[in-house]
Amino acid sequence: MEVDRAASAAAVGESSSAGAMAVEKPRFEALKPSEMSGGRPQFRKVPVPQHRFAPLKKAWMDIYTPVYEHMKIDIRMNLKARRVELKTRQDTPDVSNLQKCADFVHAFMLGFDISDAVALLRLDDLYVDSFEIKDVKTLRGEHLSRAIGRLSGKGGKTKYAIENSTRTRIVIADTKIHILGSFVNIKVARDSLCSLILGSPAGKVYSKLRAVSARLAERY
Repeated sequence: MEVDRAASAAAVGESSSAGAMAVEKPRFEALKPSEMSGGRPQFRKVPVPQHRFAPLKKAWMDIYTPVYEHMKIDIRMNLKARRVELKTRQDTPDVSNLQKCADFVHAFMLGFDISDAVALLRLDDLYVDSFEIKDVKTLRGEHLSRAIGRLSGKGGKTKYAIENSTRTRIVIADTKIHILGSFVNIKVARDSLCSLILGSPAGKVYSKLRAVSARLAERY
């Protein structure tokens, strides 16, 4: 009798486990960007500095075309609020496109060329890093002017050398410095710029850059 009960209990257990295995897990399709945040469009607003109005007006179509046609993001210039406004559309393929376009417009406002800033739309691992000369060392008067001169070099020679060896783009706007590139390359370029601000001669920075660039080339 006990043997029959054990056999029936085992049979019930097998049937219940088979039934559990037969039940399929529900499959949910990925949400479309238009369905995220309750179907409401998402916005980004990029302020326009006074000195970037004329360049923005001149290069508006170069900014508008990749943002609207390729990234499928609505873009407009709000003259009253003095900012560029971006908004997702129903046919936006990826919700991250909105932030990429905002970074692209912001990079142009910082002073980067369109041809350099547009790389932010195409590549995922590019960033813009900004710092001021006073963050590295407190300089005033002629000392500050000389530090800015060391960063640029004669005819921009030093700046171009750092850009080419680290594969970055650098904008020196008064005492503010903006660097566009990958995380590792930004760090190398920033270290070189900080050395120049602290008073290192350009030749010493060049030799250090060559060593670091060779090391990076071996690693990647």
